Amino acid sequence: MGTLRERKKQRTREALLRAALELFTTRGYEHTTVDEIAEAADVSPRTFFRYFAGKEDAAFAVQGMTEEHFVAAVRGRPAGEAPMEALRQAVLEGWDAIRETVESAVPVELYLRMYRTIESTPALLAAHLRRSAATEETIARLLAEREGVDVDADPRPRLAVAVFGGVIRVTERQWCTGDDFSLAAIRQLTASHLDQVGPALTGNWRATEDR
Repeated sequence: MGTLRERKKQRTREALLRAALELFTTRGYEHTTVDEIAEAADVSPRTFFRYFAGKEDAAFAVQGMTEEHFVAAVRGRPAGEAPMEALRQAVLEGWDAIRETVESAVPVELYLRMYRTIESTPALLAAHLRRSAATEETIARLLAEREGVDVDADPRPRLAVAVFGGVIRVTERQWCTGDDFSLAAIRQLTASHLDQVGPALTGNWRATEDR
């Protein structure tokens, strides 16, 4: 449970985080100030900076939790599982466990709204892509270690992760521009798109053969 002081600090951080995400998703990231976040959480701006380096840090705090969960899930997959299958199962496990992962901090619905805000905000999308690249490198090295290969000599770990990362980006864009913003929808899209990787890379796409 932690000490009373630790619990109070955790409650303050969660209040700031929820206030930040609510403001980002309703007013817009660029139109929200640190002062407004602090005021919404009933603390001082100085207190905000005790918990977050800035607005971007707050914007990605919950996403950071899901990234950590994904890395841990990949690390925990069975040793005999093929790399792409390990990635597939790890990301779907992440969606299945999303409430357990993020609801200690914010409601899942707010997290999903923030997902769309990131996609529609150029500064946040750029940061998201940088973060994704760093996570992909971590995963590539993890896969290499798992498979007993040298990540700098064998291109397969980075190639596999590049394909996987591309699928996730397609999924994010399609979900964010679609009509169904539910958790079930993004989970279903993720599974469907990953299932199409093999046919998309090696299959013939022609609807009918040339006569």
